[in-house]
This record gives sequence, structure tokens and C-alpha cells, in this order.
Amino acid sequence: MNYNQTLEFLFQSLPAFETQGATGYKPGLERISAFCRHIGNPQRNFFTIHVAGTNGKGSVAHIIASVLQQAGYRTGLFTSPHLIDFRERIRVDGEMIPKQKVVNFVDKHHDKMVELELSFFEMTAAMAFDYFAQSDVEVAVIETGLGGRLDATNIIVPILSVITNIGLEHTALLGDTLPKIAREKAGIIKKSIPVIIGEADPRYNEVFEQIAAANKSRVIYAEKEFRCEEHHTEGDYQHFRLRRTRDNREFDAELDLKGEYQVRNIVTASAAVDFLHEETPLTISRRAYLEGLRNAAANTSLMGRWQKLGDAPLTICDTGHNAHGIAWVAEQLRSTPHRELYCVIGFVRDKDLAHILPLLPREAHYLFTQARSERALPA
Repeated sequence: MNYNQTLEFLFQSLPAFETQGATGYKPGLERISAFCRHIGNPQRNFFTIHVAGTNGKGSVAHIIASVLQQAGYRTGLFTSPHLIDFRERIRVDGEMIPKQKVVNFVDKHHDKMVELELSFFEMTAAMAFDYFAQSDVEVAVIETGLGGRLDATNIIVPILSVITNIGLEHTALLGDTLPKIAREKAGIIKKSIPVIIGEADPRYNEVFEQIAAANKSRVIYAEKEFRCEEHHTEGDYQHFRLRRTRDNREFDAELDLKGEYQVRNIVTASAAVDFLHEETPLTISRRAYLEGLRNAAANTSLMGRWQKLGDAPLTICDTGHNAHGIAWVAEQLRSTPHRELYCVIGFVRDKDLAHILPLLPREAHYLFTQARSERALPA
């Protein structure tokens, strides 16, 4: 098979949540565990950081990976979904997996993947683990796909788990209350492995505390470790004054990711980086931390987070996809100076529009679109 034929097999033969919705979601770790055993358990060959959460997990994963790259580590990054190219999901030091590696992996393991009835996401996660091991990756940042407890990535044993926040999403699959969703996300907490909680909330903190206690794992609340004292945007960078609680140390940081919501993500990522330096075999200098923040998007090629596509007119792209995330986007839209506001927007069928649409600015002109996907909601 060539690359295009390989992608066709992946998207059409393996059930994919991105295109099919709930019918493409295959929870459970039996299939991915069996397949990774078959290929030699490559996920055991490098350190991992596991990142889950309703919103911000992609940004936090990219920021941590950027800092690790700046610190000189060969760094793997596994995220989803992709925006343009399937290979965006699997990167080493910011570079996408080569097309030929995708083809070779599928050619080699096609029969076993079909035999085990792997989902698209399970196959992609296994491909990432295998490519990272082949590429002599020293540390990989692994983002969950959906949930945590039964997510295919949950076969890893990380040196740190990170849960950014909890909001209502995928309620048919993860539960219809914040505590139920928190319980699913908390499934990434492993025995004796600390977990960082990005945004504390009395509605779900107890869930994390209970599961961590059962696993003898320490809970670290990011907002108790770092706080943002000043924040403004200037040119292509957001500027932050961060203070580390334990020693009152101040950091003047820049971030090349846009969006007001990065105020939350930079605190979560900073707490994670600080833990990695202080309490794991990894060494991350102050310089690597600050340079990694400043070049987070550049180092990792992150797209779709309040990304400016043009100036005349000002054109912004954002992948906010649930009420929790859209609320931040809508607030920033309102605060961005404009004479006329046009929103080009589309959804997949399972999104809760009753909660999302009222958050959007009422004075805007709306152009509703429909993606080329079985899962798209008709315009």
C-alpha cells in the first residue's frame, strides 16, 4: 500500500471516534495490551507523562513537550485529533512521523490489527509507542483520547499524571455529572505516581483525592504551586509574571500560544515541569523552561488555539468544542476590538448545542458549515 491507501484503510476499516462518534469508541485495554505485547511493548522503552482533562490537555501537552525539547531531551508527543495531516498526532522533537513509517507499520501489522479488531485510536497509539521506541525517544508526552480509565493510552506507567480540568463533555460515554466524568479521567492515576490537577473545583476534588489515596498517589494542585500575577499580550507573545509558591521565586515568561485561556494552561504546565525537575530523573533548567514556553507552538507546530490566520480582516481559528471551552473563546471574541463579527462554525452530532449556542456573541453574523464527516451535524 502507498500512503494514501494506508490512510484509507485506517479511516475506513478501523472504527474511528472522530468520524463515527460513539460507535467508533471501543473502551477497554485488552485489545491495545494484546497488540502492544505482540509488538514488544515499546511503550516501556522511555519515560512518559500522561495528560488528561476536558479542556487544555492539548496545549499543556505541547507546552511540556516544548520545554523537554529545550532541555535537550529527545521528546515524543502523541496528541489527537489532527487538523490537516494524520501525522500531526505523532511527533518526535516537533517533526511529524514520516509517511513511510506509517505505511511500514500498517503493512507489517495489518493482519494482527484486523484480528484483534483494533479501533483507529488504538492503532494510532500503538504506532506512536512503536515509532518513539524506534526513534530513541527519551521521554514522551502522551495525551489521552477520550476519558482516561479505559482510554487506549492508559497502558503506560508514567512518571507523572496530569489532569487539566473537568467539564461536561461526551456525557453519553463518560457520565452526566462532573464527579462521574472526574472518575473516568482519574483512571489515569497509577499506584504511587503523583498526579497534578490543573484546576481545582469543590465539585470534583474529592473524587481525585479518593482515587489517589487508594493508589497511594500524591495529589498536587497546580494553583497552589504557581500563580499568575500579571498577564498581557504584546505582539506575537503573551507575557506572564508567574510566582512559585514554595520559594516565592518570580518568573517573567512569554508564550507564543494565543488565547486568554492559556493563563490556566501555563500554570498547569509550570507545575508539571517543576515537578519533573525536582522529583524525577529529568533535569530542566530555568532557561529551558522559559525558552520552552516562549517557543511552545514553534517547537511543536501546535495549531488551532486562537490561531491568527490573517490580518485584513483579522481572522482567528479556534478548536474549542464544548461549553467549557467555548465560554473562553466567546469571552475573548467579545473583548477583541471589531466593527463586524462573523463566525464560521460547525459541529459534530453529539455536541450539546443547547448549552453551547447561548454562550456565543449575539451580535455576530453566523455562517454554519458542515464538515466532510459522517459525524458532522448538518448545517
